[in-house]
Amino acid sequence: MDENKGLEEGIALYNEKNYTDALSFFLSLPSDSYVDSIEVAYYAGLCYAKLGRYDDALLYLEQVVTAESADTDESGARRVLQCRYLLAVIYCKTGRNKLADFELNKLIELGYKKASAYASLAYIAWQEDDVDKCIEYYQKALAEDEENPTALNGLGYVLAHEERDLVKALNYCKRALALAPSSAACMDSVGWVYYKMGLYTEAKRYLAQAAQLDKDNELIAEHLLETLEMEGEK
Repeated sequence: MDENKGLEEGIALYNEKNYTDALSFFLSLPSDSYVDSIEVAYYAGLCYAKLGRYDDALLYLEQVVTAESADTDESGARRVLQCRYLLAVIYCKTGRNKLADFELNKLIELGYKKASAYASLAYIAWQEDDVDKCIEYYQKALAEDEENPTALNGLGYVLAHEERDLVKALNYCKRALALAPSSAACMDSVGWVYYKMGLYTEAKRYLAQAAQLDKDNELIAEHLLETLEMEGEK
């Protein structure tokens, strides 16, 4: 039997990125319907995550993960891994670092998205002011995938922020920006490396672009302001 039978309308709305209507569809399904409840929880969790309603997303994604059983088929196993990864991301975003750490290490153990998992562990280490561990995790991420833009950008930013190796930091950040040319975070990092090098004109060029792309980002705005102040003092 098709596990998605009865869910086609909601799945189509989700694939069209109409997450609000998709969520309404999945939540409106009667409890006595013949659809797979775990499949409904999966899509409801995805919709909530896309809408930024993380606490609601957790309730549904955790249902999918805890429902895992020995007889889960290949498709179901992939779904569980995807939900574990989303849980880890949400835990990171909401400051639940111990829970994020558990899920990320489980994913690494299972061999799923190892580069991204290591990069997320690096981010947690950075939040906890463990710079050496942060760098170590970013290096592990790049050992898994040397073209991972998140790891390249993260490692470059940390090296620049700590002023450990600015030439290497610029190389990492420029590689990340080449892979993600519309990323405000990557533009900000390149600009911040130039700032640390004392090259304020170049720094301003990248930071102004980053600020234009992400107008509400306080850190980017702070970096740009610091650069403009330093440039004005020259």
